[in-house]
Amino acid sequence: MFTSLLTFTWNMPQGIDIGSFTLRFYSLLFALGFLVGYWIVKRIFEQENIPIDWLDSLLTYVVVATILGARLGHVFFYEWEYYSQHPGEILKVWEGGLASHGAAVAIILALIIFSKKVSKKSVLWVLDRAVITIALAGCFIRLGNMANSEIYGAKANSSIETVYLQPAKNRIINSFQGITDVTFIKTNERLEKDGISYPVYSMEVFFVDRAGEEYVQRALREQIPNYLNSLLVDNQTVISYPNAPSEFAEKENQVMGKTLVLGVPRYPTQLIEALAYLLIFVLLYTLFYKTNIKYAQGRIFALFLITIFGFRFFVEFYKANQVAFEADYQLNMGQYLSIPLVIVGLYFFAKPKRVSIPNDK
Repeated sequence: MFTSLLTFTWNMPQGIDIGSFTLRFYSLLFALGFLVGYWIVKRIFEQENIPIDWLDSLLTYVVVATILGARLGHVFFYEWEYYSQHPGEILKVWEGGLASHGAAVAIILALIIFSKKVSKKSVLWVLDRAVITIALAGCFIRLGNMANSEIYGAKANSSIETVYLQPAKNRIINSFQGITDVTFIKTNERLEKDGISYPVYSMEVFFVDRAGEEYVQRALREQIPNYLNSLLVDNQTVISYPNAPSEFAEKENQVMGKTLVLGVPRYPTQLIEALAYLLIFVLLYTLFYKTNIKYAQGRIFALFLITIFGFRFFVEFYKANQVAFEADYQLNMGQYLSIPLVIVGLYFFAKPKRVSIPNDK
């Protein structure tokens, strides 16, 4: 019998509506990552008697590089076929589409420029301090991905699974006229299908008051199930329940149709990554303060690349593909991009630039 240690339904809205503006949780977490990072670097600078006025420049370099690099990384590595035909869409960062590998490369380049123009210190000195906070920022960004119900895992049939309902709700409302709202209520049933144990949900679909019973029944029995099942497997978060009964009712001055659907259980890879990046931050921060590793310049930076992108390579085996062409690859794009960064990390770990330790005799 299927048992689960960590099974939960994720149906959180993506933000808070403030009049005509939506304050997205992803944006809040993204900003919070940099604010906390700013405070940590400030603490490091104060203890090392480094000019605090460097901080504003450092933050500007990192933020600009993160946004620009992440966007261009997504454009060139994941969807160049589309953006090459629609170059005007590249600037629409607010519509989504960021790649962490692109951000990593851009940040490294930006810190090289910062070290030459502002700090006048070794590039490795700057990198060793900056990457500590970047690891923590990665934790906040993955929590933001969770809030957005994006970058989720592949189908799961294990003791760890999450069902993401918000994407299904948004797709149904945006794809069918006359639908005003969709709600899901979890039942105690599960259905075995194709080797996967699917939790069963009661789905209520609210229509405008002029919708008739015939239209509602057709939408519930044919149109919505066919649409959900037609999505690429990696985009499915809800699929149809075979031969599900449907109901028609008046509810709260609206027409409501009710039927059963199957939630697609997926690995909560955003939470797994967020936890891993938090632990990596703790590791790097502890090594920096509790050992002499910072006097072997480049080793903190090296450990950052090895642990972050080594783990990224591993966790990609449990993720849904981000773009369709990855289905034809032995590894996915995230894994191919992680390999060279791990190799760079191994190089700098093996050959650090050694500097003298204060009071070293």
